Amino acid sequence: MSRTAPRVLPPGLLLLALAGCAAQTASPGRTVIYYIAAEEVDWDYAPAGMNQITGKPFDGPFETLMMTRGPTQIGRVYRKAIYREYTDSTFTTPKQRPPEWEHLGILGPLLRASVGDTIRVVFRNQASHPFSMHPHGVIYTKDSEGAPYQDGTSGADKADDAVPPGGSHVYLWPVPERAGPAPGEGSSVLWMYHSHRLEEGDLNAGLVGPMVVTARGRARPDGTPDDVDREVVVAFYEVDENLSPYYGHNVETYADPAKVPKLPTFADFYYLSNLKETLNGFSYGTLPGLTMRMGERVRWYIFGTTNFEVHAPHWHGQTAVANHMRTDALSLTTMEMLTADMVPDNPGTWLFHCHVTGHLLAGMQALFTVEGE
Repeated sequence: MSRTAPRVLPPGLLLLALAGCAAQTASPGRTVIYYIAAEEVDWDYAPAGMNQITGKPFDGPFETLMMTRGPTQIGRVYRKAIYREYTDSTFTTPKQRPPEWEHLGILGPLLRASVGDTIRVVFRNQASHPFSMHPHGVIYTKDSEGAPYQDGTSGADKADDAVPPGGSHVYLWPVPERAGPAPGEGSSVLWMYHSHRLEEGDLNAGLVGPMVVTARGRARPDGTPDDVDREVVVAFYEVDENLSPYYGHNVETYADPAKVPKLPTFADFYYLSNLKETLNGFSYGTLPGLTMRMGERVRWYIFGTTNFEVHAPHWHGQTAVANHMRTDALSLTTMEMLTADMVPDNPGTWLFHCHVTGHLLAGMQALFTVEGE
């Protein structure tokens, strides 16, 4: 009995056929829903009340300037606005962060999606100033951009730009292929979201958070990338409290308005005392929860924010792979987002800090712990 030889497709047609099969078999994207509010809190930049790097009280010239309260210094505690996640649209029950994510600190909740999904954010502004939510990387139409400027739109397309106190808005952000990892990258990438009504004030108020997009087919059921055991998000977050919409409140509450400069400039020590160098809103080693185990596949998501920022993140005791090279130090500029993969091999408690000297002295330092196997 004769047999017909199988048909061999030319390479170009073969690739097209395989792409068509992949498109037909790919699972449809999900809609991932988050309920997020902007809320006001009194934030302590160093809740331990001492320098956790040195184990001593705040007594150095930089530490005293940054962390001591007095008639001409606000100190450690400032009124701020943060993004907080809730369990449903009633906004009555905050969603609790698990211990492995307590290190997010002042950052908003981690938003997750895979390529092909759509992120739906139900946002409620429970603060006293207009705020918004603006994403990086994903697709958005004009009613979900969260940024006011002369773009030729009006009406409903402007409702997202500045949600008033007590108001709500639904943001829809589809996640296309170009929001996922590029060829040669790992299984997930970092983006961010933040309020963009008045960007110079909103991020300094505290309204910024991380967003992780995983490649299609590379996420576990809980959304985490399937080749990673531990994820860590750290913002090298310089906060200029002089530009915060809560600046007036903080002067009235924590200092003597009659004794602070009326129009402070960058040359004033008072201005510098309100320029907080933090990791996720914590200074001088007070960032909690950076714990991992030897041999774990740890993915670090690292980003900067909007002020005059150039940072040099540096790990003591470990190395990581970032930008296709092995290193223990990175270069990070304003609003840049980086991903670094680490397999810790050296147990102990180690320093993670910015190598820019002024940032280091002003508190942009944390401790991370690698536990033995």
